[in-house]
Amino acid sequence: MTKVLFVCLGNICRSPMAEALFRYLVKKENLTNKIAVDSAATSSWQIGFPPHKGTLDILKKYHIPSGGLVGRHLKKEDFWKFDYIIGMDESNLKNIYRITGKPFHPKIMRLLDLTAYRKDIPDPFFTGDFDRTYRLVSIGCRALLNKIRSEQNL
Repeated sequence: MTKVLFVCLGNICRSPMAEALFRYLVKKENLTNKIAVDSAATSSWQIGFPPHKGTLDILKKYHIPSGGLVGRHLKKEDFWKFDYIIGMDESNLKNIYRITGKPFHPKIMRLLDLTAYRKDIPDPFFTGDFDRTYRLVSIGCRALLNKIRSEQNL
């Protein structure tokens, strides 16, 4: 089983959006028995909370199921549990490196580094632009799924 963890600052906007969308794509491709998905935060201020209303609204707009999404904190042990740890921006990567103690490990990457964009995904908690964030997350999730399918021969 290939395990993917999406990580952002609070685990209420970008990473749960990516988790829900990626889970949807995995199900659509009939890979639920081969790929597991989760998300986490590098901060602890939203632990136990559901995703932001803007995230839930955008997922609903695109008919992406959002059940079961609850904020949790990234743990050092997550490094050993997941095959891919995907940060949404450079700041997330630095925090992931610090928390896991594994700086610059190849399983830790920024979501859009897998695309031609190679940039941060803006945090809609601060920008308010959940549509743009969804578009970028969607591009990144599709690229990640292609990468996994290729690397794991799925």
